[in-house]
Amino acid sequence: MAAVRRLVMDVLKPHDPTLLSFTERVSETESVAGATTSLIELDQEVQNVKVTLEGEDIDVSAVEDTIEGLGGTVHSVDQVACGDRLVTDRRTLQDG
Repeated sequence: MAAVRRLVMDVLKPHDPTLLSFTERVSETESVAGATTSLIELDQEVQNVKVTLEGEDIDVSAVEDTIEGLGGTVHSVDQVACGDRLVTDRRTLQDG
């Protein structure tokens, strides 16, 4: 099975922990080399965030467990990059 090197997820999380603390904790998952979390939408109860992770061989189950342990829910996996190197997604004519 090819190594997962980049993972982008849509996550619903409570306000606590803060975005900073949430990102720090997710980045501490053993197979994660780096994490970026962007706030997409905010309401009174929860935050909808985009989580982007990179690593040599990301353990997706461990990441999901960490997110759930922080009170979050993975709504969708929106991008996955696998293989020996990262390939940057490029816009094409079909993207409009």
